[in-house]
Amino acid sequence: MRKEFDVVEYVELMALLVDLQLRDEDRDGVVANFERIMAIANLVNEFPLTEEIEAAPIFEP
Repeated sequence: MRKEFDVVEYVELMALLVDLQLRDEDRDGVVANFERIMAIANLVNEFPLTEEIEAAPIFEP
């Protein structure tokens, strides 16, 4: 069984990993931003691509 991704736990663990002293009054905002990032990333990852598409070796805007 796969555990649901816990944004709060992720933020707390990453703060520990990078030795970031995250203040309690900032934690909710950081969690909210990561939830937004996750929603945007899910949209990008769910976009269907055909098998013929290949990654470009160089990005040219």
